[in-house]
Amino acid sequence: MNFKALNAAVVICGALVCSGAGAKELTIGFSQIGSESGWRAAETTVSKAEAKKRNINFKIADAQQKQENQIRAIRSFIAQGVDAIFLAPVVATGWNAVLREAKEAKIPVVLLDRDIDPSGKDLYLTAVTSDSVHEGKVAGEWLVKAVGSKSCNVVELQGTVGASVAANRKKGFEQGIAGHANLKIVRSQTGDFTRAKGKEVMESFIKADGGGKSICAVYAHNDDMMVGAIQAMKEAGLKPGSDVLTVSIDAVPDIFKAMAAGEANATVELTPDMAGPAFDAIIAYKAKGTTPPKWIQTASKLYTGADNPQAVYESKKDLGY
Repeated sequence: MNFKALNAAVVICGALVCSGAGAKELTIGFSQIGSESGWRAAETTVSKAEAKKRNINFKIADAQQKQENQIRAIRSFIAQGVDAIFLAPVVATGWNAVLREAKEAKIPVVLLDRDIDPSGKDLYLTAVTSDSVHEGKVAGEWLVKAVGSKSCNVVELQGTVGASVAANRKKGFEQGIAGHANLKIVRSQTGDFTRAKGKEVMESFIKADGGGKSICAVYAHNDDMMVGAIQAMKEAGLKPGSDVLTVSIDAVPDIFKAMAAGEANATVELTPDMAGPAFDAIIAYKAKGTTPPKWIQTASKLYTGADNPQAVYESKKDLGY
């Protein structure tokens, strides 16, 4: 695990103003999507820990994957007069009105993990996200190398419809396999980023394929959907990881358990520490008036079965996934 990247915000915090009186007075509200995946639960846990390190009063509102709940939470935070608002947007559009209200109240907004429609870019301070197009491209390029020259029918489990990260991970994967006519996406459907839905959709793919014998690989926009898909494949008598190649994104502990068992092949890491860099940006903005870059990019890493998946699992399992 990349502890250096995960702890970078802590080092920065110690070097700046985290022990100052200003940081202790900060109250920040976080409109979190929910807990639809292990990664999302870890993001919440890590966010709480990073807030505690900085003596920030951190209020989290769980939206249960509904935009209307997020909009309601943001308005509540505005009414409370918080110092800043963090938002992990469940979808990319429909934010302009409420974010304009936050701007008029002079409350800076920071996006975590996901972006919004470009029309709203002047309404938030910064976005702390990975490059989700790059993540998808890394996944696609790995599959190209793993498959070689043989013909390969790929099925795709997409994330939530309308979410920027789902659109970008799809776009990146298509870029990664572009120019390789032997790889073809034959079925693609949303699994809503959840394990249960991933299993359900994979079951439908297998049924539509007449048992799944012609499916060469599965690409999932997150690991939780892949874990569900792996279960569906096993129940159908297929051997994921050998008969069917798998590649997904997030690098949550359970995908490393599957790798160690030979049932998964590759995952691209999405760090759960989006809040650490966001807290540092707000602290510097409040204390010194320092405007952060519009995009703070987090690192991504490809893991395969060659990376001692059992050891990676042990290092990640206590992070709240």
